[in-house]
Amino acid sequence: KNQDSLNQSIKPNVILICVESLSGKLLNSLGGDYNITPFLDSLAQESIFFENLYATGTRTVRGMEALMLSVPPTPGRSIIKRTNSDHLFTIGNVFAEKGYKNTFFYGGDGYFDNMNYFFGSSGFNIVDRSRGFFEEESISTQHQSIQDNEVSFENAWGVCDEDLYNKVMDEADKNFVSKTPFFDFVMTTSNHKPFTYPDGKVDIPSGKNRAGAVKYTDYALKEFFSKARNKPWFEHTVFIIVSDHCASSAGRWAIDVDKYQIVGMIYNFPNKDPMKVSALASQIDVLPTLFGLLNWDYKSNFYGQNILETPVLEQRALLGNYRKLGYMDSAHKLTILSEQKQSNQFFWQQETDSLLLQPTDSLNLKKAISLYQTADYLYHEGKLKLD
Repeated sequence: KNQDSLNQSIKPNVILICVESLSGKLLNSLGGDYNITPFLDSLAQESIFFENLYATGTRTVRGMEALMLSVPPTPGRSIIKRTNSDHLFTIGNVFAEKGYKNTFFYGGDGYFDNMNYFFGSSGFNIVDRSRGFFEEESISTQHQSIQDNEVSFENAWGVCDEDLYNKVMDEADKNFVSKTPFFDFVMTTSNHKPFTYPDGKVDIPSGKNRAGAVKYTDYALKEFFSKARNKPWFEHTVFIIVSDHCASSAGRWAIDVDKYQIVGMIYNFPNKDPMKVSALASQIDVLPTLFGLLNWDYKSNFYGQNILETPVLEQRALLGNYRKLGYMDSAHKLTILSEQKQSNQFFWQQETDSLLLQPTDSLNLKKAISLYQTADYLYHEGKLKLD
C-alpha cells in the first residue's frame, strides 16, 4: 500500500535502541513502584511516550520481527529464525530508499538466532562481537567486530551496554563526517540472565538479580545520552527506545496480557512537544508511527499503522506465544486463537489482570483470523520478499 503525506518530510538520523526484557511495569511511568529506572522515567517525560504499547511475543527475535517487518506474529518460530528470512521487505528498505545507511549493532554474536543473516540480507551493515565465528558467505554486507580493546566488560551474552553504545557513537561520528544519514538498530543484552554488569555503576551487586540489571540498563542509557548530547549529530537525531519483550510471560492465563506491556518512546523529535499517547498500540506500529511523524511517502506491505492517526475502533494489540495468538481491541476484548481452529473470547480486566470469558464476537474473530492468516500466507508464498 502507498503511504502518502501532504506535509513537508524531514530526514533526521534515527537510532532505535531495542532493550532486552524491559517490561513496562518496571517503569514508574507505567505504574511500577520499583524506582529502578530514574533515567528512563525522566526521558519518558520528554518524549512521545506510548502508555499502552504491547509486544507481539515473548522472545527477542519476535520483537525484532515486529519492529523490522511490521507483521503480526505467525504460528511457530519467528520469521527471523527461519531459513527463508532473507531479502524480505523491512523498515530498512524504507530508510534505504530515503538515502540512509542502515546498521545493526549487537553486543553479542549476531550469528545467534540467525540475526546477522536476517539483517545482513536486509541491507544492514553489521557491528557485533563475533568471537571467531565464521561469516555467512551468502550475504554481502560490511561486517565489523567489536575489538577486545573496546570491551570493558562482557559475559556470555555479549559486551555490556555501555561498550555497545560507545561503538554506536563512534559509527555516528564517522557518518556525520561523511554526511551520511543513518538508521541504527541497536540490540542490548545486559538485562539478561546472569544479570552481570560492570562493578561500581549501580548500588546492586552484579549477578544478584534482575533489578540490578535493569538499574544498570537505565544507567548505561543515561551515560549514552549524556555523551551523545555533546555530539554534532545529536540535534539531527531521533531516538526510539522500545523493549523487545517482557521479562516474564508465564502467567495465570493462556495469554497474560499484562506480561506483554512494553516500553516505547520517541525522543528528540524536531519541533514536537512531548506527549503521552494513550492509544492501544502494537509493537508493529512503532515504525509506521515514526514514518508518519516524518511525513514520509513510502510503499509497503506493513500491517502496522501510524497510531497517532488511528481511530479508536481500529486500535489493537497482537499478542502471541508459541501456541496461541491473541487479538485485543481498544475495549479490551481479547480473542485467542489456538490450534485445531479453537478460539475463545475474553474481556481483559486491566486492574486485576484477569480474563473474563465472553460470548463470541464474530467481527473480532474474523479480524483476528484474517490478520494472522494473511500474514502467514504472505510469508509462505514469498510475498513479504522484495520485488
